[in-house]
Amino acid sequence: MQRITVQYVTPADPETFDRKYAEEHVPLAKAIPGLERFTLSHPRSMAGDAPYLVAELWFADQQALDAALGSPEMAAAGRHAAGLGVATTMFTGEVAEQ
Repeated sequence: MQRITVQYVTPADPETFDRKYAEEHVPLAKAIPGLERFTLSHPRSMAGDAPYLVAELWFADQQALDAALGSPEMAAAGRHAAGLGVATTMFTGEVAEQ
């Protein structure tokens, strides 16, 4: 399994961000080819700052992830995310069950 993780900092207007994310961004993300699982969480930190929102996009393998990263759907989702006006950190990695 391969995963893209996107962490969003707290937006200036959380209500507007949440609405736009749910109504506009989620459908774009769900259209990414090869996407097997898409999860969202609002983490709470016990010792410091936590991201406002964490999105995880799961793919079967590296080939599926690479295809997704090069797709027009991923480009559209990326453009939309950039337009939300919230700083993000994005990273990928292999997921290993333990």
